[in-house]
Amino acid sequence: MSDTLHHAKRPAPVNFAQALKFWFWLGCVSFGGPAGQIALMHEELVVRRRWISEKRYLHALHYCMLLPGPEAQQLATYTGWLMHGTRGGIAAGALFVLPSLVLLIGLSWAYTVWGQHPWGQALLWGLKPAVTALVLQAVHRMAKRTLKAPWLWALAAASLLGTLWGLSFPWIILAAALLGYGMARHRPVAAASHGAGSTAPDAPAWLDDDTPQPAHTHYSHARLVRALMLGAGLWALSLGGIALLLGTAHTLTQMGGFFTQAALLTFGGAYAVLPFVTQAAVMQYGWLTATQMMDGLALGETTPGPLIIVVAFVGFIGGHSQALLGNPLLGGIAAACVVTWFTFLPSFVFILAGGPLVEATRHMPTLAGPLQAITAAVIGVVLHLAGVFAYATWWPQGWPQSPDYSAMALTALAAWLLIGKQRSVMQVLGICAGVGLVMGWGLAALH
Repeated sequence: MSDTLHHAKRPAPVNFAQALKFWFWLGCVSFGGPAGQIALMHEELVVRRRWISEKRYLHALHYCMLLPGPEAQQLATYTGWLMHGTRGGIAAGALFVLPSLVLLIGLSWAYTVWGQHPWGQALLWGLKPAVTALVLQAVHRMAKRTLKAPWLWALAAASLLGTLWGLSFPWIILAAALLGYGMARHRPVAAASHGAGSTAPDAPAWLDDDTPQPAHTHYSHARLVRALMLGAGLWALSLGGIALLLGTAHTLTQMGGFFTQAALLTFGGAYAVLPFVTQAAVMQYGWLTATQMMDGLALGETTPGPLIIVVAFVGFIGGHSQALLGNPLLGGIAAACVVTWFTFLPSFVFILAGGPLVEATRHMPTLAGPLQAITAAVIGVVLHLAGVFAYATWWPQGWPQSPDYSAMALTALAAWLLIGKQRSVMQVLGICAGVGLVMGWGLAALH
């Protein structure tokens, strides 16, 4: 059987129109967070369609794991670039984000209209325990995948303590990376699994290990500098243009600057950067409340695409509440688009500038040590975020008021379904939303 596969016909080259259809389809169906999205891309690109070989796919994945930003979206961008150059990378990355952005803008608008309605409140009451459980599931998955040695457990605990003491997230990441580099020099570190199995067929792929390197993937210093300058120029023109038109103190200018910073700190995925975004958006800038932030995460979990797209909700609520540009809806849409642009622009620059260099180093070992240490540190940060969300869910009136025992029970049920029974995110969100609506109906009937 394997000999038959080995001599199977190489797939025909994929044209740009075929790729566009696939990337749009992927952006519409990529539920389940980064692990599920990476596994889906592996199944479609490596196993079923055989557009790219297993080794090329994993090499690209390892690079994306080392970058700040949403790794699944960056992996799509990298694969699109590998297949069809710059236009392919831009198309793949943009189509991975656009469906979820449009959907989340619609949900954000619905939230502003019906979020305070009793039925809207009942629905959100049911979703908040599910969000808390989802963050706990993220901690469980990362811990199971990463914490393979006592020093990694100690690093996760130290990260949690550092977060409780108010240590800045960038310093936690930097310290973890340095420690991981030092540990890797003294002992081998196994690379973490991120959902892409090693069950690729033995049949050849369109872009196989021995496929001649496409011209656009050849590395040169001039190409690297040109890509970096273009990315920096786009950032400067867009942020500078907003500042010139609206002023440096305007909310849209502040959002552009802040979410550029956030995009450069998203090591470990969306759950890692959410504490950073929550602290600034809620406490520093006042764009939304902590309760609204949880509601936004609940809505973000119901959409396909990268989870970090929840920042569009932050932007929409901030722009809507301040009626930017003279109109709440227009201000919300403009702010959501500005936030999304500055959050994802660095991801495209990293891939389109760094891709040729990565392809030139396909046979070099990966930086497994720093990556694993960073992920261990992120576990502590995300566990703190789970505590913040649990407090907001269980003590909605604040301490020392009586806790919401029903919310506690629903959180426990959602966590058991996600972690113990391996139910899908959409199933658990549906169950919790249904419980919330039933309880809302019961309360309405009593009154």
